[in-house]
Amino acid sequence: MNPDLAQLQPYPFQRLRALFHGVTPATDFTPINLSIGEPKHATPPLIREALIQHLAGLASYPATQGMDDLRLAIAHWLEQRYRLPHINPQTQVLPVSGSREALFAFAQTIVDRAKQPVVISPNPFYQIYEGAALLAGATPYYLNTLPSKGYRMDFATVPEDILRRTQLVYVCSPGNPTGHVMALDDWRELFALSDRYGFVIAADECYSEIYFDEAHPPLGALDAAQQLGRKDFVNLVIFSSLSKRSNVPGMRSGFVAGDAKILEKFLLYRTYHGCAMNPAVQQASQAAWQDEAHVIENRRLYRSKFAAFKAELAGTLNLEMPDAAFYYWAKTPIADTEFALGLHRDYNVTVLPGSFLAREAHGINPGANFVRIALVASEAECLDAARRIKQFIQHF
Repeated sequence: MNPDLAQLQPYPFQRLRALFHGVTPATDFTPINLSIGEPKHATPPLIREALIQHLAGLASYPATQGMDDLRLAIAHWLEQRYRLPHINPQTQVLPVSGSREALFAFAQTIVDRAKQPVVISPNPFYQIYEGAALLAGATPYYLNTLPSKGYRMDFATVPEDILRRTQLVYVCSPGNPTGHVMALDDWRELFALSDRYGFVIAADECYSEIYFDEAHPPLGALDAAQQLGRKDFVNLVIFSSLSKRSNVPGMRSGFVAGDAKILEKFLLYRTYHGCAMNPAVQQASQAAWQDEAHVIENRRLYRSKFAAFKAELAGTLNLEMPDAAFYYWAKTPIADTEFALGLHRDYNVTVLPGSFLAREAHGINPGANFVRIALVASEAECLDAARRIKQFIQHF
């Protein structure tokens, strides 16, 4: 067995099941699950129809690099979304089977385990970053993202000896779980460090299309690089997905884009990895990337839910609107695990303890005394959950 497997920690939802073990939720309430970041809005008909119409593609092996038309559609979307002058669909775009598998596989491509490698990630974080680092033979370095610092990754606090060993940095913008969006100055600092120390940046942007002001979409990594004169995207790869944007988590469809030299090596790895995207899914993905109307409607639904949920809990739970994404990162009046357990037991509402999304680092667990509330259910369910949370808190 690979000895590195022993370093993997239970996934947050395994820990949640253990926390709830032996507890029977109140049966006079229907269950409402706001713990998992799984979109529940309806999949747009145009995507379902494209999938059905191209089922004949199942008779063919897909190319790892994906169809030309899909890569072209993604490149065009990137140019339009981020005002980029040109993305080469042959060398700067690669379809992947969801951002999760790509984020994991990327570390296996980048990390040289012979050089005492370090992989930096935000803390709290998406646990794939940690698992990818460990199974690539690297040491994770957890960079706490704290409310006192606006949930920024403060790279000025990273010791010099860590930066010298760093080979890969995961960033998530908009962030999971905080919803924080990196500013241009944050990218300027990170690019300067990448140039100085030679590490690669993996920018997880799977929440980039869930935001609240149509006139001000979140800044993306490629956009930031372009604005700062880094037109070749050196040492930068972004990871995007249709799961949240288009409500198709089961389709497992996304892409990576950026540094052509890195993507050439990543394609080589993936050729052996055997993770080419289903041909019918490629056709449906092309249809999704070519349509924005359903994405605008998706944002409208989230915008309405966030406003209603916050209004219902006004004066009860202090909720700060995130920059983007579909989570409230809420501070709890008691320990986050006690809050989640009591809410589940007494009101049949499930939220995720923030401490399960973080590691003890630099003397603290930055997720402690927070819960992540995923507003993925219907607006009616989210409002019902807000009322139950209010009743729960009023007992304190």
